[in-house]
Amino acid sequence: MTNAPEITSGIVAGHDGSALASAAVLAAAELAVRLDVPLHVVRAWTLRTAPTPPTMTPGYVPPSEDFEAAVLDELSDHLGAITFPEGADVRPHAVRGQSAEALIESAAGAEMLVVGNRGKGGFRGLRLGSTADQVLRHAKVAVLVVPTVVNP
Repeated sequence: MTNAPEITSGIVAGHDGSALASAAVLAAAELAVRLDVPLHVVRAWTLRTAPTPPTMTPGYVPPSEDFEAAVLDELSDHLGAITFPEGADVRPHAVRGQSAEALIESAAGAEMLVVGNRGKGGFRGLRLGSTADQVLRHAKVAVLVVPTVVNP
């Protein structure tokens, strides 16, 4: 179980911090503008994958809200590097949990879920990453997998 946001319309896109994910988010944004719906960009995180919050000091582990804020800050930086089409309504979300589960739950009330064919984890030669595979198998909404080129 994740802390998935209650999204009731629009398109959900996953972003893991990779350039491949940014390409998928841009494709999702272009589609969202054409359909005149919001784009919800979800970054799944765990304590292991979250950036270190500024409140962390030796001997003190900050609350999960601080980790979530650090994830949102990092996601906002990644989204700021994307040139979105005019009129894009982009809404960032940080969801604590495993990526596939977080995306599937977040997109339950959306029209579509968009992911890249692979992210920054896994093996370089894979054509389809584990998150994309799980999303395709288990999402209850339409799924668009954006193919991206992986340089060998």
